[in-house]
Amino acid sequence: MTAAHSPEAADDTISRQNLLLIGVLLVASFVVILNETVMSIAIPVLQRDLDVPPSVGQWLTTAFMLTMAVVIPLTGFLIQSAGTRTLFVVAMSAFSAGTVIAFFAPGFEVLLVARVIQAIGTAIMLPLLMTTVMTVVPEHRRGVMMGNISVVIAVAPALGPTVSGFILDHFGWRWIFGFVTPIAVAALILGAVLVRPVGERVSTPIDYLSVPLAVLGFGGLVYGLAGIGESAESDAAVPVWVPFVVGVLALSAFIVRQLVLQRSDRALLDLRVFRSRQFSLSMGAMVVAMATMLGTFIVVPYFAQTVLGLDPLTTGLLTLPGGLIMGLAGPIVGRIYDTHGPRVLAIPGTIIVSIGVWMLVFVSPSTSLWWLLGANALLCLGLSATFTPLMTLGLGSVEPRLYSHGSAVLGTFQQVAGAAGTALFITVMTVVSTADREVGVAEAEAISHGVQRVFTVAGVLSFVLIAVVLFVRKPDDPAARNVESPDEHAELPEPV
Repeated sequence: MTAAHSPEAADDTISRQNLLLIGVLLVASFVVILNETVMSIAIPVLQRDLDVPPSVGQWLTTAFMLTMAVVIPLTGFLIQSAGTRTLFVVAMSAFSAGTVIAFFAPGFEVLLVARVIQAIGTAIMLPLLMTTVMTVVPEHRRGVMMGNISVVIAVAPALGPTVSGFILDHFGWRWIFGFVTPIAVAALILGAVLVRPVGERVSTPIDYLSVPLAVLGFGGLVYGLAGIGESAESDAAVPVWVPFVVGVLALSAFIVRQLVLQRSDRALLDLRVFRSRQFSLSMGAMVVAMATMLGTFIVVPYFAQTVLGLDPLTTGLLTLPGGLIMGLAGPIVGRIYDTHGPRVLAIPGTIIVSIGVWMLVFVSPSTSLWWLLGANALLCLGLSATFTPLMTLGLGSVEPRLYSHGSAVLGTFQQVAGAAGTALFITVMTVVSTADREVGVAEAEAISHGVQRVFTVAGVLSFVLIAVVLFVRKPDDPAARNVESPDEHAELPEPV
């Protein structure tokens, strides 16, 4: 019995057991994703305490992103092969172990290894959560559930700097990991009891050529994007073009390999999800939205600390109202989606995102804290009305047997978009501010000019986002689907 025709998928109600299952996965995912952004404010403190230069300290974030980019493309295959319960235990065990090691780390090198181990667990959790929801939740109730997921992927990063700032002010950087450890271990124990296998298991042997191609392709691309920001601030350890060339060549070979393997259902990452026009549109919009969100969450705290002189806790609190807005709006947005579809949400949502971004174009050394709070709150409100429709529409538009691969594609795109947004924003800000300082402009004014240019670029991207969502349609509208053939095993054309 396949996931597409299981009683869970066909029934109109969600059983108590499935609600518990989703609840455990939501809590675990929130904990691991919160960990992604808690380091944004902590890195300067870690650099000072561990006596490492900024170019080295940034590896705590870069290595995390690299690991995520490498592991997430493998999750579609892993979910189908290992099953939900096994993969959950592996993911939370890795995350918990990495968190404990980080708490006791005697130096930078051990802390870096701990972050990589954490990232392995983090990379698995979100695709696992989304695949489970798509499998056990009836189609007409997916909007609400995906609204809850949007709380996880949007609120957790927004709250990260706030949590980090409070802990740094009162306890020290080790307790960023110390407070997370018991929650992670509790989620692991609870999940080991409550999480059960869902969907169809596939005993397909892994293609060992695809794995190194995925590692070099996605890893090289993310490393290259991260290196752009690093080279803008200082000399990069590796010339920026090297990882890009390696990444593009390996990724091209990976894509060709998957096109061949998916004809016999042996692909590591099945690209037939892109047969759906709505999935492709949704992923394109998600890339722009995620790049804007994560780039903003990096630049605004930096501006607040370096130009406005705010302390870490106050800086972290800047993201709190927006995070609360996203948390409260997520389930409401999901209900509206279930009733009215994506357009009534996504189009106004992207317009609100654009307004919030353009407000940040006018920042200066005299900018009010309330102006930053208002812009961030508007941005988060718009994103909360955008993420849920795009995720639900995108994954709901692919064949049920490809849910795990669709989730893996979504997670991969989010990581690449986050790296691209961060690299773009930091590079623009650094180049502009450096040029200003060279002609005698004061540092605070120079950084402000750089931030203004950053959000001018982001404002243009927001117009692209609005244009893309104009083409989204409800997933149950046959005219909106671009699936070429109802035959699940139909072959794609030969790659050119």
